[in-house]
Amino acid sequence: MARIVASVNVSHVPAIGAAIDLGKTQQPYWAPVFKGFDFSRKWIADLKPDVIILVYNDHGSAFSLEIIPTFALGCAAEFPPADEGWGPRPVPVVKGHPELASHIGQSVILDEFDLTIVNKMDVDHGLTVPLSLMFGQPREWPCRIIPLPVNVVQYPPPTGNRCFQLGKALRKAVESYHEDLRVVIFGTGGMSHQLQGPRAGLINRSFDSNFLDKLVTDPVALTRIPFLEYVREAGSEAIELVMWLIARGALDAKVREVYRFYHVPTSNTALGHIILENLPKSGGAARKARAGGAKSRAARAPKARAAGKRRAA
Repeated sequence: MARIVASVNVSHVPAIGAAIDLGKTQQPYWAPVFKGFDFSRKWIADLKPDVIILVYNDHGSAFSLEIIPTFALGCAAEFPPADEGWGPRPVPVVKGHPELASHIGQSVILDEFDLTIVNKMDVDHGLTVPLSLMFGQPREWPCRIIPLPVNVVQYPPPTGNRCFQLGKALRKAVESYHEDLRVVIFGTGGMSHQLQGPRAGLINRSFDSNFLDKLVTDPVALTRIPFLEYVREAGSEAIELVMWLIARGALDAKVREVYRFYHVPTSNTALGHIILENLPKSGGAARKARAGGAKSRAARAPKARAAGKRRAA
């Protein structure tokens, strides 16, 4: 069966994409940001996921005030980079996984989550910046990617609890898929930031640090944060953090923190990043999990796995 083995949570600051595309990654301002992803790029290269489910929010590129799906699912074979006003980013076209995406759609909708199925969609920096941070500048993205846009732009966004429960439904859907696939789920956006008004530029390191800690040890507590607390404590755009709860809901209750990175400021945003893995299964559970995929994995070379908990500041 397919398995979600890890989550990657990361901010999707558009200026990061511009710094990559314009060759500014080694400039003094940007170098510490990109150095913070050295470990992450090696980790994911060693892991070699087959599919990424990438949770993000569209910024008016695929949707507008005319159509605002709360949760959408990209089921197309390809998703081109969006033109956000200065031309599309020079990044590869995203290759989807229509079979798995369609299976997820059916499973999750029958689980009473009303996804909007999207068969044609351009993807903006909310999706492409996290891929660039994790994979650099390849000619093609090294795995299939299923976009999952979430409305966190127009009130009301989904609650943290609804997002967390969607993550559980996604896991159930993935694990009922017949093919042996290693899946990583990305939760993107955040952390604390506000783009407009008298509090523009707001960053709350304490809120962000607590959120990262609780994401590991007590995600259920995060599901109870009301909308107004995100706005009051961490800025109007911090509501994007509910998307991290989708990724967390798709993992086990107990997880291993592999890596954490936090940097301020990144443009006018607190950049947060954390990698979580499910704990290794033991005994009969491990044998059962391996049995379904042993045959199709047999031809693959063993993969080095990053070990231990690491942090960068």
